[in-house]
Amino acid sequence: MESEALEREAAANDGSAKRRQIMDGARQVFLSAGFDGASMNDIARAAGVSKGTLYAYFDSKDHLFEAIIRAEKAQAAERLCAFRREGDAREMLTDFGVRLMQRICEPGTLALARVVIAAAEKFPNVGRAFYEAGPLYGATRLAAELEALEKAGVLKVPDPERAAWQFLDLCQSYVFKRLIFGVVDSISREDIEASVEAGVDVFLKAYGVAT
Repeated sequence: MESEALEREAAANDGSAKRRQIMDGARQVFLSAGFDGASMNDIARAAGVSKGTLYAYFDSKDHLFEAIIRAEKAQAAERLCAFRREGDAREMLTDFGVRLMQRICEPGTLALARVVIAAAEKFPNVGRAFYEAGPLYGATRLAAELEALEKAGVLKVPDPERAAWQFLDLCQSYVFKRLIFGVVDSISREDIEASVEAGVDVFLKAYGVAT
């Protein structure tokens, strides 16, 4: 019985490693060729597996791309949404905003976002997967924090969900749009911090409790 359990565990680990190997190879192909330009033949070659093995794990290109999106977003989401409990609302929002923008401004994150934007009209499920695993997840987690702060009397937030999206837009608009459209190649940490701090100022003027 013990040997059978060990064999099952080894098989599961091997399957997980193979899945990761395929996703790593596919990511390279998607980023270099775009979603439309990527073929399952190219992905199998980049991943170092046969097409049979590739299709055993992923039955289509869009399902494979969705899996990559969800895996990458899941890895980052828990770290980004570990909200700072010490200090006041300003410190919590600033800390979250800076960490979020640093992640969003990473070259790999921007490259993946561009692939998704290019593919979303023809493959709406790809855009939906990106939206749900990234922006929607972050906004939902932030809304829960804002609701808790409202109940504690720290903020006055009648609609936490709407307020969460407003905060994300305040932090991102000046920085992210210049990057995603190629107006600038990179953004300094100082620019990120300045953008977030300005966003926090506006947000707290709208939702802060007068003291």
